[in-house]
Amino acid sequence: MAEETETAEEAGSPEATVASKTNTAAPAVQAEGMAALGALSETSAAPSETSAPAEPKIDKQGRAYATGRRKNAIARVWIKRGTGQISINGRDITTYFARPVLQMVLQQPFETAERTGEFDVIATVVGGGLSGQAGAVRHGISRALTNFEPGLRPALKAGGFMTRDPRVVERKKYGKAKARRSFQFSKR
Repeated sequence: MAEETETAEEAGSPEATVASKTNTAAPAVQAEGMAALGALSETSAAPSETSAPAEPKIDKQGRAYATGRRKNAIARVWIKRGTGQISINGRDITTYFARPVLQMVLQQPFETAERTGEFDVIATVVGGGLSGQAGAVRHGISRALTNFEPGLRPALKAGGFMTRDPRVVERKKYGKAKARRSFQFSKR
């Protein structure tokens, strides 16, 4: 094989030149590369093993804060240990979200985390309609729960409560009645 590469080098073929360079330099380069990879894997493995669990983010009043968003609604949510009372914009949940479906949406993170009736929620929400506001408060409750108890994050993430729903209303286009709806077609 070595004789073939020497004769090929004499012939001046580029493949043979590359092959001969890689054969002579390959063991040294490969050894350096493997050593670098080994050092990299050791450094990347060490922080993950020694990293402490996330610290709870609780203020002086014993509350955890988070912001939730859905459609055009933005909710600021504070949770603290309590009896399970939920206040939205200074009003009770049953008066602000009169529909039982919306009240159920707000309870979902607590049921998933098995913390029903353990936290009081104070939220201020602006923008959007009632459905978007309920989704924003739910998102905020989920994030605030993970700030209060970081160990709840896997359960809430598996339930899909930590992800901000990216769906928003599509913009209206010119030449159309709405985003996609065309004006009525008139043949004549």
